[in-house]
Amino acid sequence: MESTAVAESAETSADLPPGAPFVLSRPHGTVIADGIRTGYDSARDAAAALRSGTATSVVGALAFDPSHPAALIAPQTLRHHPGSWTPRLHTLPHVRAGESIPPENEHISRVAAAIHVLREPEAALHKVVLARSVVLHADEPLHPHALLAQLVANDLGGNGFSVDLSAAGTGWSGRHLVGSSPEVLIRRRGDTVTCHPLAGSAPRHTDPEIDRLTAENLASSEKNLREHALVVEALRASLEPFCTELDIPDRPTLTSTPQLWHLGTPVSGRLRDRSVTALDLAVAVHPTPAVCGTPTDAARALIGELEGDRGFYAGAVGWADADGDGEWMVTIRCAQIDADRTTVTAYAGGGIVAASEPDDELAETTTKLGTVLAALGLTR
Repeated sequence: MESTAVAESAETSADLPPGAPFVLSRPHGTVIADGIRTGYDSARDAAAALRSGTATSVVGALAFDPSHPAALIAPQTLRHHPGSWTPRLHTLPHVRAGESIPPENEHISRVAAAIHVLREPEAALHKVVLARSVVLHADEPLHPHALLAQLVANDLGGNGFSVDLSAAGTGWSGRHLVGSSPEVLIRRRGDTVTCHPLAGSAPRHTDPEIDRLTAENLASSEKNLREHALVVEALRASLEPFCTELDIPDRPTLTSTPQLWHLGTPVSGRLRDRSVTALDLAVAVHPTPAVCGTPTDAARALIGELEGDRGFYAGAVGWADADGDGEWMVTIRCAQIDADRTTVTAYAGGGIVAASEPDDELAETTTKLGTVLAALGLTR
């Protein structure tokens, strides 16, 4: 893996304060927080502050494990801009690849162990998502907004996020989570609730004909369709108590990033109670089988046994305002920048079902790591 050193910018464009603790860029709009009034390491406390009017907005990140501290703040200001962020770019520092955690052969062994569990005749587990990471080292401090700028520039929809994780407490001060997630966990506008779960994927190809055939094969893959259906049904069960109606298509459609084809299902519903905020909904549906597995408790237990603590990878990042409106993305295609700003850890995972093959699952995580690695000018 070598750095081509073509990514950009320790400085950011004038509309993004250098110390902004939260930025979410989406095709339909960008949300930028500035300053911190109060920090919350509990999502329930933050949601209560919104409902009581103590906080007029809340932004930040939820950990993968809901029992672990969140990194949420009530900002001094929360600005909304139409369309995705258009950053000004300059050269990023040179980045070198370090260790893989776990090593690739160990990840293959973990996947094989999970498949063995899934294939047991009386298996209670139907799917589990296993992840790995790569540690990267920058020769000079890397500003989180610099990586964000390149991720947004590389994404056709301008998707990207940057979150200061300090509000999570001891051990998180000065750390940032930065990424370009294609997956909407939940969005609320008025009484309308939408989400777009992704599960089932295949790598893109530079040859248009091969790329087209890859997409067609994904759309008809029994293994991937089964994996996707588990996610959709879990979301249906989570959202039904909050919605008077739900519109969920019978089959997924194809969606893409520069690296991957995905199976996705656009879900929409009508909120039963307008006092339920976007943050409440995010807490209710997270983690979905797309990043955890199903049943949730069994999958999370196996993840903890095989991986340990994921921190904020495969959690959620987003915002909610005093009206309850907001949007939360699944924190995938992301990296953690440590407080020293020279250590970067990139993450990727894949859904494992009984029909999975260990080597294929390793290749999928390698492709997904490409989102962050390409932004840093790295090639394998």
